Amino acid sequence: MSRKERVAVYPGSFDPVTFGHLDIIQRAAKQFDWVIVAVLNNEKKNPLFSVQERKELLYQVTLDMPNVEVDSFNELLINYMRSKDAHIIVRGLRAVSDFEYELQMASTNQKLDDTIETFFMMTNPKYSYLSSSIVKEIARFQGQVSDLVPDVVEKELRRKLSSSSSLESAE
Repeated sequence: MSRKERVAVYPGSFDPVTFGHLDIIQRAAKQFDWVIVAVLNNEKKNPLFSVQERKELLYQVTLDMPNVEVDSFNELLINYMRSKDAHIIVRGLRAVSDFEYELQMASTNQKLDDTIETFFMMTNPKYSYLSSSIVKEIARFQGQVSDLVPDVVEKELRRKLSSSSSLESAE
């Protein structure tokens, strides 16, 4: 990558990737030369999908975006940014309630490295209520998620939840 390229990192857990995430990825890919969608391996959370599964789903839903790369990290975001020679963090904001936390994170990241900027993108209003947690909750109770996640994600959600239900009933 040349120094002139604007490399942005869109970090998150993406457990699973939703249409809201995909909207931010598509819009960021139009604004920046290169976008790295970085799956955070946060051991404090109890994810439904492994990091590798989340990366694979993201890869599948971003195949048509030539300037998007899917990766993962389990370190301080600033250190990851430096390793990728990236200076832009992309964060989506769904509602005012997201802003306080995101402002705190952006300020902390700026304090750690003042060469890194955070760009906030307002989520498309039709996805303002959408979160991975809501998707998983609806899917756990066999609700309709086809308008919330791409087809490949819906299929994997159904497969994953049916296999975990089978395990629970066997106990």
